[in-house]
Amino acid sequence: MMKIIKTSLFIFALLMVSASCSRKLNDNSNQQEPQISLSDSYKNNFFIGAAISENQILEKDNRSLSIVRNQYNTITPENAMKWMFLQTSPNKFEFDLADKYVEFGLNNNMHIVGHTLVWHSQLADFMNEVTDKTIMSNYVSNHINTIVKRYKGKIDTWDVVNEALNEDGTLRESIFLKTLGENYIIDAFKLAEKGDPNAELAYNDYNLCNPKKREGALRLIENLQKENAKINAVGIQAHWQLNTPSINEIEKSIIAYAGLGVKVMFTELDISVLPNPWEVVGAAVEQNFDKFIGDPKMNPYPERLPDSMLQKQAKRYEDIFELFLKHEDKISRITFWGVTDKTSWLNDWPIKERTNYPLLFDRNYQPKQAYQSILDLKK
Repeated sequence: MMKIIKTSLFIFALLMVSASCSRKLNDNSNQQEPQISLSDSYKNNFFIGAAISENQILEKDNRSLSIVRNQYNTITPENAMKWMFLQTSPNKFEFDLADKYVEFGLNNNMHIVGHTLVWHSQLADFMNEVTDKTIMSNYVSNHINTIVKRYKGKIDTWDVVNEALNEDGTLRESIFLKTLGENYIIDAFKLAEKGDPNAELAYNDYNLCNPKKREGALRLIENLQKENAKINAVGIQAHWQLNTPSINEIEKSIIAYAGLGVKVMFTELDISVLPNPWEVVGAAVEQNFDKFIGDPKMNPYPERLPDSMLQKQAKRYEDIFELFLKHEDKISRITFWGVTDKTSWLNDWPIKERTNYPLLFDRNYQPKQAYQSILDLKK
């Protein structure tokens, strides 16, 4: 009887060891499974990435950094390389944050975007006080030369000039146009090319799918080409809504810009699900609608986004990426403006204290239906 018990115990022990080994093998197999990512799925189509903030650059938000590392292969700085953060007073440059941004991109083998060299908004205060053409020209030349040369061979694409057009396609009455004249755009591109001849140079703006502004952008690109100023790409800031712009207008724009021989990039993609005041024009950050703060009609989803809206947003992203894939030969990069809904700039623009849900990852760092809809297109 004792022999039977010992034999049974021995067999039981063998079975337990076998099950344990089987579990370990299965666990290791799961750990070695390649993780599905947007950048892997679209690696043969175009770069796909996100804009990253100061907290992410300084590694204060490791959960969102994990998303960036795992999902994307290109990055853009939300603010770190804008004038007011880089050159606070004449010839006083502060490169710490920008250096860390570039270092992060290099360490993760990413396509690194420099954003932006010449923009009328978020300037240092001293620039807005300049009225002399020679002084302004020297400031702009010094700014571009210093920054582009510092990151020569490290920055892959520069947004050289940002938001230089009005909605009717004419040139914006910026401090640069008033002081330097129309040639400031040509001069900026030539300076950037001289600073790093191998970097890709782009013009970046919002509402570039709207017909009048599109025509203005096409004239701007043609003028640069006529003056032998290097321009490789146009960046379409895709701050869009659930219904606008239409797929038809987006497609017309892709074809029109590519027709001039430049690459098309969608540089600041997010899909707002909230209503906006009718007076809103594009994505100009200086617009202010504080009178609507606290209006429940303008903030209909303060706690969570209903499933029906999540589905609408997912379908909108799906339709947009279907179009991108249709014209993948013309498109070089897609960049989402932010990583999660939690930190999106649209929570405070154009009305403060709102809760928006424009990106692929929610406030808990989890992928949304929109993320899955984009991945499913590549299955």
